[in-house]
Amino acid sequence: MTSQEKTRPEERASRNGSPSPEGGRQQRASSKGPGGAAHVLRYLGMPIFLALVCLGLYLYIGSKDLDSIEQRSLNASVITQALIEHVQLAAISTVIVVALSVTTGVLLTRPGIRRVAPVIVGMANIGQAVPSIGLLAIFAILWTFGFWPAVVALVAYSFLAILRNTMVGLQQVDSSTIEAARGMGMTKMAVLFRIELPLAVPIILAGIRTALIINVGTATLGTFIGAGTLGELINNAISLGREDTVLVVGSGLTAVLALFIDWLASVAEDVLRPKGL
Repeated sequence: MTSQEKTRPEERASRNGSPSPEGGRQQRASSKGPGGAAHVLRYLGMPIFLALVCLGLYLYIGSKDLDSIEQRSLNASVITQALIEHVQLAAISTVIVVALSVTTGVLLTRPGIRRVAPVIVGMANIGQAVPSIGLLAIFAILWTFGFWPAVVALVAYSFLAILRNTMVGLQQVDSSTIEAARGMGMTKMAVLFRIELPLAVPIILAGIRTALIINVGTATLGTFIGAGTLGELINNAISLGREDTVLVVGSGLTAVLALFIDWLASVAEDVLRPKGL
């Protein structure tokens, strides 16, 4: 046999530009290797860590000899109620701010309304420039104490994050892509919903994730205007001098909730991102 006939099939396939069976096996093995483990660790690492933190808090409090005040503050029903109030405040304010800021961002990138964009962005900057506790106090004084003033304050405080990302996401879409779609006969609305918004989704989702974390953290201050939340535990602990028990639980649960919401947002960001982006 000649030297060419003795050439292995994998070598001939590589010279011809087609993948060899051996190469395909190596690629499949690499996809199941360290990269796959890192992917699984990314999704499961944070929940496992947070579960261990909650277990650590439970064991720590269980080892303490609690007095009557601490027992009332750390009652399961009290903690559950504060957690529900915290999640409700953050979730409702985030849904409202997403609807308002994404809509506003889309409108401000349209040719006819683009001229007023600096004014609207400047007003949104004011909402975020004011300290969060000051914003809550302003709405409580001008309106009333309770849940809804806290919602409006959180909407005003996180509005800029999504508005800015929505505008940036839409503005970074290549104009030649839009012109090509228009040349194919697509209407302006079709171009917006089928070309511009899908391409802007990753940047918009990043802004929503930022706003969600802002709202989860700032919701703790809602306790000062009667909105409850986990801030109630923290405030009571400082007022009653129970820093080593009630304060540890309140601040620990707030941190766990914020990290868990951030993890959920990162998973949603991966799931909702259009394929190929």
